This record gives sequence, C-alpha cells and structure tokens, in this order.
Amino acid sequence: MTEETPEAPRDGNAPSRRALLGWGGAGLALGAAAAGVGVAAARSGDGAPAADSGAAVPFHGAHQAGIATAVQDRLHFAAFDVTTKDRAELVALLKEWTRAAERMTAGHAVGDGAYGGLAEAPPDDTGEALGLKPSRLTLTVGFGPSLFAKDRFGLEDRRPAALVDLPKFPGDNLDRSRSGGDLCVQACADDPQVAVHAIRNLARIGMGRTAIRWSQLGFGKTSSTTPDAQTPRNMLGFKDGTRNISGTDTAALGKHVWAGKGDGPDWMTGGSYLVARRIRMHIETWDRTSLQEQEDVFGRDKGEGAPVGKSKERDEPFLKAMLPTAHVRLAHPDSNDGATILRRGYSFTDGTDGLGRLDAGLFFLAYQRDTRKAFVPLQRRLAAHDALNEYIQHVGSAHFAVPPGVRDKDDWWGRALFS
Repeated sequence: MTEETPEAPRDGNAPSRRALLGWGGAGLALGAAAAGVGVAAARSGDGAPAADSGAAVPFHGAHQAGIATAVQDRLHFAAFDVTTKDRAELVALLKEWTRAAERMTAGHAVGDGAYGGLAEAPPDDTGEALGLKPSRLTLTVGFGPSLFAKDRFGLEDRRPAALVDLPKFPGDNLDRSRSGGDLCVQACADDPQVAVHAIRNLARIGMGRTAIRWSQLGFGKTSSTTPDAQTPRNMLGFKDGTRNISGTDTAALGKHVWAGKGDGPDWMTGGSYLVARRIRMHIETWDRTSLQEQEDVFGRDKGEGAPVGKSKERDEPFLKAMLPTAHVRLAHPDSNDGATILRRGYSFTDGTDGLGRLDAGLFFLAYQRDTRKAFVPLQRRLAAHDALNEYIQHVGSAHFAVPPGVRDKDDWWGRALFS
C-alpha cells in the first residue's frame, strides 16, 4: 500500500517547520528510535560511558530506545489525545515527531532552532535546552487502545489482541483524567530540562492535531536495567528492581520483552507492550509503621535489601521463609508461572493533597511481550493478597502498544501500522 502523504525529500537535511507548511503539514520520513540492546554500553567519543558523559543514545535500531536502555535519572511521560479526525494528518504528525525526536536525542534543536529565523514567525524550537548535552535522552512512542476504535483512523482490524483494555483490579481508584490516551511519549534523560524540553516541543508540533491528556514528571529511578550498578530505592526506602531484566540480556529480552514473529500483527514484531500505572503511596502511614512490619511487608531487610533469612541483596530468595502476603514472594516469577516484566519506574512528588499529605509515590512503567500473560495475572495476584496494598493505591492507568524501532532515515514511528 502507498503512503497517504506526499513523499518526503531525502537529502538528510532538516527543513524548518515553516518550510513544511508548504506540504500541508506533512512530515518527513526520518527515523526515530534506537536499539534497546547494547545501548546500556553506549560510549562517548572519549571512551567514557554514556551514562557518565551526557552523550547521545543511538537513535535507529530494531527496538525503540528507552526500554532496555540503561535507565536515566529523570522522566517526563505524556499521554496524548488525537484531536484530528484525518488519518493523513495523523500520519504527517508521526513523521514530524520522528524528525524532531531524531534531532533532540542527538542534542540538536528542532528544525531551524530557537533563534535566527524569521522575526515574524515563532521559532522552530522552544530553546530551553540550548547549550545542554543530550543527557542520554530517549523518546519512546506507544499507541493506546482508543487509537484503534472503529470509525476513527481505519485501524480497528490492526489492533493487537495483546493490547487489551486492562481490567479493574481490586483496590483501584483510577482517575479518568490520569488514565488512557491515544498516544504516549516517554522521555527519559539525565537532565530534567532536556526531558521536559522534548515533550514540550512534541506537544507544540502536535498542536491542532493532538492535545496532552495527562503527563507525569518522575525522578529517582526505582528500577535498573544495569544489574552491576547500585539498586535504586523507592519512596518507601526499600531497594526496588533487584531482579529486573538486564538491558544486555538478549535471551531474557527476547523471551519476556520483545514481541516475536507470530505473536500478533507483523507491525508489532520487535515491539513491546507498556503498562503505566500511577501508584499513590500513603507516606505518612508508612512512616509510622515499625521497621519489622516494613520488612515483613516487602520480604527484604531495609538496609542491605537481602531477602528473609539471607545476607546479601542478590542471594536467591527462599520464598517460603517470607510471610504469604510479602510483596517479594507474591511478585516473584516462581509464584507466577514464570511471568516476568521489565520495569522502568520512577518516583514522583506532586506537592500535597490539600490535607497536608504528600501526593507522592511510584510511576510504574512495565514492558512485556504480552500483557495478558505478564502484568495482568501478576497484578491480579498482588491486588488480592499483597500486604503492601495497605500503604499504596493505584490511581492512574494506561496501556500502549510500543512499535519496534525506526530502522533508518527513511523510516518513521508507526510506518508499518499505517502502510
């Protein structure tokens, strides 16, 4: 099938947004995603690890960056509603986003930049990231179930079976204004201003065709894809993600994270499924709980992170030594028929709730090969039995199909879906 927008020039140069207006807003076919595997070991030109140098993460590849990539320090996540009803306009937007994302992840301004252009026109870039390093910025795009609704964009027959409407779990208190979305963009970087700049520019480019439905800032990564690094802690003070999948474990990624050929529609091969959950923590209640009870709730000690009866964090846990309601026992793959997810969560603090209590918690991000076989059964078990439920509540939820990476400069986010 042919594309539904004019063929874009392929001279490798980035035309300005104003030049694109002559194409009726049509975007350009330029790649936008990096290989997840191996990115964790990306290095800058001087040989320093990218995580230490502020270098750019490679952009094109078989998988989108921001999944298996070494987890950055900061997050700006945004879910968008598509406001246009024109399929060609949506395709054009995805092409424009792709071009802008490629430039921003490389540390460049969008289009002609933030200054020096026509004085009578808005600049192509908002400018707040001028002079800043790429800071390992990654941009990861996903498509929500609502994008595939009947009578919208002709995609109803292309919705993957794995992109289910998540069930309501016991204890959920979901805010509709913090849930769902047609599209999502996950911006991760080591500099919060770089991450915010990326979402701000994509939202500006999408004006008139998309609108932000909800967004979340995150700090203090709560899981890691680099097991040789120190395990981060969540807002409850416990190490989180000790057994997370390594970003360089290609076998585990292939088994648990990447959608394989035959798993669903061809356009999702090499992609993944993302569940995003905003989890409010009852900080004040937790802070008045005894240390023994806190450790019993998790099934690990608070200092070292060792499982019950063990001395080191990475010692193999003896699950039956933990309380039946311990979080680690219930979440362990051995308790869930081997179900495994890749976590990329972040802590958040959004002020207070009007009663003097911190509006704080975990912005949970989980990638998996098939949500029906991973997050859904795992969360059903946790929601029914986890002692941690006394101190947390899920208040936001979304599910997205994350397509594979953009292969080269002639590819773009979602091309296989819309072709």
